Amino acid sequence: MKPEQSTTGQMRQAIALLRRAALPDQHHLGWAVLWLMAAALLEVMGPIMGKALIDEHLLPHHLDWPRMAGLLAGLVLTGWIASGLRYLQLVRLSGLAMRSVMRLREMVYTHVLLLPMAFFDRAITGQLVSRVTNDTEAVKSLYIQVLFVMLDSTIVLVGTVCAMAWLDWRLMLIVLALLPAVLLIVWLYQRWSAPAVTRARALRSEINGQMAESIGGMSVLQASNAEARFGQRFAATNQDHYTARLSELRANAWLLRPALDLFNIILLAAVIFMFGHREMTAAEVGVLYAFISYLARVIEPLIQITMQFSQLQQSVVATARVATLLDEGAAQEHRSRAAATRAAANDDDSPAVAIRHLNFAYNEGQPVLHDLSLDIAQGDFVGIVGHTGSGKSTLLSLLLRFYPAKHGSILMHGVPLDDIDNDRFRAEVGLVPQDPFLLAASARENIDMGRGLTQPQIEAAARAAHAHDFIAALDQGYDTPLGEGGSRLSVGQKQLIAIARALAGAPRILLLDEATSHIDSQTEQIVQVALDELRGKVTVIAIAHRLSTIRDANRIIVLNHGRIAETGAHEQLMQIDGGLYQRLYLLQQLAA
Repeated sequence: MKPEQSTTGQMRQAIALLRRAALPDQHHLGWAVLWLMAAALLEVMGPIMGKALIDEHLLPHHLDWPRMAGLLAGLVLTGWIASGLRYLQLVRLSGLAMRSVMRLREMVYTHVLLLPMAFFDRAITGQLVSRVTNDTEAVKSLYIQVLFVMLDSTIVLVGTVCAMAWLDWRLMLIVLALLPAVLLIVWLYQRWSAPAVTRARALRSEINGQMAESIGGMSVLQASNAEARFGQRFAATNQDHYTARLSELRANAWLLRPALDLFNIILLAAVIFMFGHREMTAAEVGVLYAFISYLARVIEPLIQITMQFSQLQQSVVATARVATLLDEGAAQEHRSRAAATRAAANDDDSPAVAIRHLNFAYNEGQPVLHDLSLDIAQGDFVGIVGHTGSGKSTLLSLLLRFYPAKHGSILMHGVPLDDIDNDRFRAEVGLVPQDPFLLAASARENIDMGRGLTQPQIEAAARAAHAHDFIAALDQGYDTPLGEGGSRLSVGQKQLIAIARALAGAPRILLLDEATSHIDSQTEQIVQVALDELRGKVTVIAIAHRLSTIRDANRIIVLNHGRIAETGAHEQLMQIDGGLYQRLYLLQQLAA
């Protein structure tokens, strides 16, 4: 994640993101503003009609009942119409806010799906979830609770000040003297609360991250008797969050409503004092009534505006965090069509995979792969083995385009990986991971993965992976819910479904990342049979820890400290006395 920015930078990010999310609904915002202005105008007219009623009828005892009834009806009618307009604009603005949140969540989720794997190496799942859910929800608060209140209050304030100036400009100047004090309060509040709000938001994400991490690793946590240690870590983070929130609440308590309520009392006393020290005629009693009514309409909007700075600060921080996530570089998803055409042209003649002088390091100065070069023919079954840290998984990640190959090149069917259209690449390259990922859905959905495959295609993939028989024996066959993470299946069954999923896309290259490391010997034999049946039809590259899985491979590549140490078939490598592969194989045979 990128470091937190200044308040000004966060505000710019928030405004830009709001415009982007609300762009399709700009006309709704325009109508909401017009209705707000109409409602504010009607509310301003109320005290003026009250002044006319007092000055022209009540004080001089000029009881013109039809005109008095008209003024009273006007008071009620303007209030009723103003309430109706506020209802309409609130409904429209709420709809705009919810649609903006919907779009924003879709934008963030889609963007996260496209982020390169290097991002997830440093990202924390719980914090990402918090940004997609909690932080995007803050956008709705920004529209409804902040923008609406502040816009409404500003319009009412401007209209009220104009009406006061029309009644008595000298008294209006007394009221305007309050504004510098309000601006001072806002400035002080921002200086005090902004760091606390930013920290509280970050700590809330940290709390979510720790919770998700603990639940995901609960078995290891309890087996390690680490409950107390994790509880203490969570309590410390929770205490820091409480402290940050308490600092924010102190700023609210000192600088928001109490201070402005005090100013309200001071203003009321000043207006009454001014009326008491000048020759006031009966006609000015209505002006006094109107001014006292307008004072509430001046102070209350100022109070509402100032009180919204707390929510505004939280919403801006949250929206800026979402914007920062959206600024993360997405994986390169659009490849040139010309490259895809070249790929089609070179399909028959080029190796399935060609690696040329490949060097790679996660961190500068700490190379993992050193000058790797090899060709893998189409339809070959190639195994890649080596000690832990030899570079097997790194090579697989590069083949999957999770990381860019900055030094050296990788070509598939004669075309550099970066030049292959992403849809074509994902369709032609299948992956069977070490830890199979299953959705909390049916067997059919786990094999299909939203590709819209037909039932015969799904069953054909399951048969090819030797998973059809046990799936058909489930309660509802292919429609049987598998539970969260495939909890209703054994580890071996999960792996067979993962293989069926990869084969369902009809890939030309199948990558296996230690796919048999967690399964029993019987299931391993089933996997070996499935791989033998694919020989010559699909190029299989298997990263293997259990060497029995790749014993029958056409060729075995032995890596050692990021370099190719040995290469050949199983029988050839076993004839190298003291060779690395021979030692690895014999050690596994002894362990078995």
